[in-house]
Amino acid sequence: MTQSGTAPAEDIDAEKVWEAANALRQDITEFMMDVVSIPSLSMQEGDVIKRIEREMVHVGFDEVKIDAMGNCLGRIGHGKTVILMDAHIDTVDVGDPAEWKNNPPYPATLNDGVIYGRGAADQKGGIVGLVYGAKLIKQLALEGDFTVWVLASTLEEDSDGIALLHVIETEGIKPDYCLVTDSTDMNLYRGQRGRMEISITIKGRSCHGSAPERGDNAVTKAAPIVLDIDQLNHRLSNDDFLGKGTICVSKIECKTPSLCAVPGEATVYCDRRLTIGETPEGALDEIRGLESVKKAGAVVEMLQYKATCWNGYEIGQEKFYPSWVVEEDHPLVQTGVECARLSKKTQSEKAGRWIFSTNGVACCGRLGIPTIGFGPGAEADAHTVNEKCSVDDLVTAATFYAMFPRMLVKAIQ
Repeated sequence: MTQSGTAPAEDIDAEKVWEAANALRQDITEFMMDVVSIPSLSMQEGDVIKRIEREMVHVGFDEVKIDAMGNCLGRIGHGKTVILMDAHIDTVDVGDPAEWKNNPPYPATLNDGVIYGRGAADQKGGIVGLVYGAKLIKQLALEGDFTVWVLASTLEEDSDGIALLHVIETEGIKPDYCLVTDSTDMNLYRGQRGRMEISITIKGRSCHGSAPERGDNAVTKAAPIVLDIDQLNHRLSNDDFLGKGTICVSKIECKTPSLCAVPGEATVYCDRRLTIGETPEGALDEIRGLESVKKAGAVVEMLQYKATCWNGYEIGQEKFYPSWVVEEDHPLVQTGVECARLSKKTQSEKAGRWIFSTNGVACCGRLGIPTIGFGPGAEADAHTVNEKCSVDDLVTAATFYAMFPRMLVKAIQ
């Protein structure tokens, strides 16, 4: 027998775990309906954090706490290998409520085994699966020589990875491995492109709109820069696995005394996705080297992030989020692929990658901690007016999260 009198890892019966998870289907559904029904924009996550805290206590975590930043942490076990499993629980706003024609953003609705609402895909299903995966570890005596920390993280939509950096660097939790639960459509993922947010500031000279020749229109000077950004997008590097780097104009604004005046300043904001080999310095220099930027004398900078968390905690970081990849043959990846195969009862597939960004930019991208992803819901549904997640996905996710720690510890022994 191993620690806590548990059965050896090779004796884990995936069918038995899935059946136990399926027996919790009603509890899982009700918890998911609750957390999706609670609005939780970045910096406003307090109510959903407290609801998650109550559920962690209810299902029997060994330790539950809310950290200084306002994230909720739950611990299972006290073994040597430390595994951090993350689900961010903040969401983007709903946009125009009139566009939610089929199902409202709040409260959550249940239709033919599918839960709809803001955050259903991105990505409250992750925390639901993790909480009930932890319950299954206790219920089925799947503990071992590991410690699992389940993290309900905040601020991801505003600044990827900031919560994980806080937990690891400030709260003192030092994981050997991480798992991120952003939507993967129930496939195993092992990397993503990085990203950064950039501003291009163009100075002009304001004057009365009745005589524009007296001024220097900053918006007019910005126009060729916008077109050059589109052309730059076609020339960026490509990686066979992560894909191509991209850049797009995401916002344009100007400073003007009135609608009867020539704008004296314009700012173009860009979303830059970084593939392997691309650096933030290189990305800034590419823009600085554009003829339109040089002609306008524009200032190109990386943006900075500052926030006041829902509990009043002040935090910030630069808006650079590194790309990351874990090799296909890494024991963490191979264990994840096998665990996904057993959980879904399908043939094993190679691990894929996200198109969007996740908290993995912190644990793997910045800190080099091996990280994989497995999450309920589809990436394509994120931020849409049709966000959804099936209850079947939640049950399968709980099955995966319950089996994974024991399987990983066995693989690395």
